[in-house]
Order: sequence, then structure tokens, then C-alpha cells
Amino acid sequence: MALEDKGLVYVYTGDGKGKTTAALGLCLTALGQGRAVAFIQFLKGSSYTGELFSTARFGKRWHFAQFGWGCPFSGLIRTGEMACQKCGQCFRENRDPRHRFAPRALAYAVRLAGEGAYHLLVLDEISHAICRGLLPVEDVLVFLRNKPASLAVVLTGRNMPQELTDAADFVSENRLIKHPFAKGIPSRRGIEY
Repeated sequence: MALEDKGLVYVYTGDGKGKTTAALGLCLTALGQGRAVAFIQFLKGSSYTGELFSTARFGKRWHFAQFGWGCPFSGLIRTGEMACQKCGQCFRENRDPRHRFAPRALAYAVRLAGEGAYHLLVLDEISHAICRGLLPVEDVLVFLRNKPASLAVVLTGRNMPQELTDAADFVSENRLIKHPFAKGIPSRRGIEY
């Protein structure tokens, strides 16, 4: 196996904004080189973020899946007719273990990895599922040990368990220095979503 074909494990963690954005940057690089990418979001289900619209243009080389509760207003938010009401229902539903969103997302990742069709697989916000007790860290370690050698895997989320940073080949920590939320500026369409 050529060095460029070795699938490394990347971790983007920390309390700062930009972890998912960094993972999307790797996806764009891979897509630009003609590679196929799969992006799985843990505990997210409202499909109105800007990256969904732009990356969908890559066709069959881009595969995106969300495992989480979908906001009933996501269609209106997607079109710009409404803003997120910040009711918190999505967070409560996503954290409810009865839905089994996190185990289903990891099982889906295992299936996609086994298909061998992808060069890069992102497990977005996986640490959130682990830290909430919705997914055992050992299950993720087993996945990383058994993934195809050529598959690069990206794990994102704050408070990444030490076991996963130890297993990674690359770890980057985003540190919060300043954020517009502190000034009362809410999430903005086209920037945060």
C-alpha cells in the first residue's frame, strides 16, 4: 500500500468552533482529488445547514447521513422563512437513549466502511454521543481497529475521550478565545448553518 493510500485517523476536538468545518475541509480536499467521501452526523437531524446544499453537488462521490431528531420546522428554516426557535427539543430528543440514534449511526458507519467505496469517512460529533453515555467508547475503538487500512476516518466533537485521541494519528484542538454568542449575536444563516 502506497503511503498516500494509508487511511489515518484524525481527531478534531476542543471547546472552540470549527471542528466540523475542519472535517469538511478535508472532505473538500478529498473530493477535489476525485475521492469518495461519507459524512455521518451523530445526534443531528435537522437538514438545513449550508454544507448539505453545497456538498450535495458532488453527486455520488459525496454521501451524507444524519442520525438524530429532525426539527418539524426544518423545511421553513431551510428556505429562510423561519429561524431556529431555540426551543431545545432537538437536543432533548437527540439525548434520549430510547431513540438509539448513536448506535444506529455507528452501525451505519461500519456498513459503509465495509463496502470499500469511500476514501474518507467522517463521524461528526461522535464524542458527544460517547460523553452522553449513548455509545461505548470501546465500540468506536473496535471500529477503528477493524476499518479497512485505506480508509481515513475523522472523529469530531468536544471532550473527545482520551482513548480515541490516543488511537488517532492526528489530533487538533480548537480553543475558544472569543465568540459572537458572548455579544448576543445568534447563529447566522450562511455562517454557522
